[in-house]
Amino acid sequence: MKKYLIGLSIFSVLLGCKVGESDSDEVSVIEIEDTEVYDEFLDEPYDISGDEEFFLEDEVPMRGIYNPSRTLLTDLIHTKLEVNFNWEKSQLNGKATITAKQHFYASDSLILDAKGMDIKKVEMGGKPLSFTYEDSLKLRIKMDRKYNRDEKFTLSIDYTSKPEDRETSGSAAITSDKGLYFINPKNEKDGNMPQIWTQGETEANSVWFPTIDAPNSKSTQEMYITVQDKYVTLSNGKLVSSKKNADGTRTDCWKQDLPHAPYLFMMAVGEFKVVKDTYTRSDGSKMEVNYYVEPEYEQNAKAIFGETPTMIKFFSQKLGVEYPWDKYSQIVVRDYVSGAMENTGAVIFGEYVYKNDRELLDGNDQSTIAHELFHHWFGDLVTCESWANLPLNESFANYSQYLWDEYRFGLDEADYQAEQEATGYFDAGSYQGYHNLIWYGHNDKEEMFDGHSYNKGGRILHMLRNYLGDEAFFKGLNNYLVTNKFKTTEVHNLRMAFEEVSGEDLNWFFDQWFLGKGHPIIHTTQTVDKENNTVTIGIKQRQQTDDFPVYKIPTNVAIWDANGKRIEKITMDSVEQSFTFAYSGELKNVLFDVDQVLLGKFYEDKPTNQFIHQYYNSERYRSKLTALKRVSRVKSDASEKMIFDAMNDSFWGIRLNAISLFEIVKNKLTDQGMNRIKDIAVKDSKPQVREAAINYLKTLPTSEATVMLNKIIENDKSFTVISAALQALIEVNPDEALKVARNLEKDNNKNISVVLAEVYGQKGEVQENTFFEKQINEGKLKGYDELRVLIGYAVYIMRMDIDLQEKSHAIYTMMNEKGGSSVKMYLSRIIEYNINTYSEKINELDMEIAQLEEAKAFGQADDKKRIKQRYEDLINNLSTLVNTEELGY
Repeated sequence: MKKYLIGLSIFSVLLGCKVGESDSDEVSVIEIEDTEVYDEFLDEPYDISGDEEFFLEDEVPMRGIYNPSRTLLTDLIHTKLEVNFNWEKSQLNGKATITAKQHFYASDSLILDAKGMDIKKVEMGGKPLSFTYEDSLKLRIKMDRKYNRDEKFTLSIDYTSKPEDRETSGSAAITSDKGLYFINPKNEKDGNMPQIWTQGETEANSVWFPTIDAPNSKSTQEMYITVQDKYVTLSNGKLVSSKKNADGTRTDCWKQDLPHAPYLFMMAVGEFKVVKDTYTRSDGSKMEVNYYVEPEYEQNAKAIFGETPTMIKFFSQKLGVEYPWDKYSQIVVRDYVSGAMENTGAVIFGEYVYKNDRELLDGNDQSTIAHELFHHWFGDLVTCESWANLPLNESFANYSQYLWDEYRFGLDEADYQAEQEATGYFDAGSYQGYHNLIWYGHNDKEEMFDGHSYNKGGRILHMLRNYLGDEAFFKGLNNYLVTNKFKTTEVHNLRMAFEEVSGEDLNWFFDQWFLGKGHPIIHTTQTVDKENNTVTIGIKQRQQTDDFPVYKIPTNVAIWDANGKRIEKITMDSVEQSFTFAYSGELKNVLFDVDQVLLGKFYEDKPTNQFIHQYYNSERYRSKLTALKRVSRVKSDASEKMIFDAMNDSFWGIRLNAISLFEIVKNKLTDQGMNRIKDIAVKDSKPQVREAAINYLKTLPTSEATVMLNKIIENDKSFTVISAALQALIEVNPDEALKVARNLEKDNNKNISVVLAEVYGQKGEVQENTFFEKQINEGKLKGYDELRVLIGYAVYIMRMDIDLQEKSHAIYTMMNEKGGSSVKMYLSRIIEYNINTYSEKINELDMEIAQLEEAKAFGQADDKKRIKQRYEDLINNLSTLVNTEELGY
């Protein structure tokens, strides 16, 4: 499961700031002084000694929360499902035939998860069985006799799944647990293809078929899906038959003979186009690799997903385990409730992956494609036995993104993206709190889908790889997969797989990183003894909380001197340590963690000249970035030269950061620097770098900036760059921006649409209301984009007359019902912003009415009173949509 977590300040948006931007390059390196207090931790643990009254006399110590694996009373063996659909009611009619056996103890009972169903009958061998289903969550079946663990039994259940009748919940990563989704089932919404799809993780597949809905249960499967003949179906396994029926329907049978967890079962139905591809296994056999897309995107499917066969080969070879499943299909659905889902051999993606060739210039979704594919080893082949062990699925999927970037795009790109992942962990920890990676103490299983299970876990695996070395690391992964294939595991299985290969007891690593919380905060100093040609590195671990351990950290230190570069291995395992090394001639630089793999926050206290050397001689993105930022704080010829050189760096991530530092030198390097910025804005190979350079074009004289921004908008192929140029043009020449914006509407690109909303918010006229209504009614924009368009509308509507303003109630009502999580989070504040403006308008009208009545212009005063009443009615209507609790009332 690829998740997407969001959050922003509405106030910055209303003030015109860009949404969703962050100074992400500050992630893994925090600069601190020796006396600095870390605002995210307590200086000292709270001391309650002497405060006996703090405790109540009858207070009883409580055990902490512990979430174990599901106790298995019964083992699933095979699940056969026969389903058809009532599109009008958004219901599924099904028959589940389940073959199972008792896990250990003999019993005449079978307990299945079945959420919100109508259970019609339960039979065994054609004879009815008694059952209870009082809570609409658990189906308790009384079988004809006791069965022991060596006996298989088969029974059938006729049922109707009614997902729309359920009261659902969700999480930041998976926004709904409805399980079965009917999208535009009555075909009432133009441009939105009717479709059905499922989402099982965590335990929502039991909404549409009875099962043991736990990650430590596994079953083979057989799925018979009956649909109108016009529809395409997809499920796990192979399509073994497709039979047309006399009533004009068709029944497709999908069968998978290898067991997997119930949350990985899936099906999808719709008028999809199937774009076929293949993967050649190591034995020379061909495997289907197919892409299911809406007709509009048939020609783009291979541009979106075309790297998939190469990925399958790369991961199969890297792991030494051939891709184990029947096929690999990927399908894109509408209104998906998460990012993507690794259903075995049939991965679902949200519509965000739909991109044409031009949109792909701004970025692809290969990291997500790799993430879901890698799950077919880590998650599908070997599955975490409990949600507390979710990192055994998600940390590996997260790390696959690094492996693919490293292979396909190079080490710099992999390290750059790794920094973004580390940012996600630090942000999640600061916002939600830090917890153990393997977290038995979660309050709800959905809490496991966070920046720890994904981001932190991926960084931990990278550290383990660096410590063990590539050969041992990947051999350990192979051992883990081969030993546990088609089984479920906990974290100790992973540790023992690595120990068996490496011969080393790795409890120290797993205890602090997998079973502990937090990260180290390291401060290093240097003491140079020129008389004896030695340098002493002082290291302090400064994580100031009892919850964070004192880490054992093996790492490499690079020393550059007259003899060149050499590596010294050290191991930190105390709060304070020092290490002394000899050097020859001039000591040019000492670099802690030369491989830049450690997860934590670090500050190296060393001379500026060493950072200058570090920028020009280090090989990793993070060490170069750290040097660039540290040197840029000291204004000098050397820092100015470094920034200018960095703007020409071979890696786009360094160029991007150098542009952000250009403010430091732009006054001194006015001509040379601005000429370089102009060149980058037009010619740099990376759209993100051109976008960053455009920000400085606003400082040019208005006429020059207008001409240059117009040329960029006209000639650049990147929608990201065009959007940035239009955004800049709003500030430079708003009237020109409005004219250009109207010409760009035809591109129908989401990046462009968001900026158009901002332009129209500031300068739009009555005719632009059509644009806003179209964008909002179509509902194609999601997340921040949807929110930014709505904010643009809120600003726009304030400048219109009451006739248009009254229509805003219908817009806000629809967004209250159908808007995404970002919109719903801030809708009350947006409406309150409008209400406050309307209240000010009423005050102005009161003054005008008083003046008109004083002048005895009673007719005009009555007109103003009618307008005032309309504003009062509008405020009353809008007030019904305001969530006063959200606003803090």
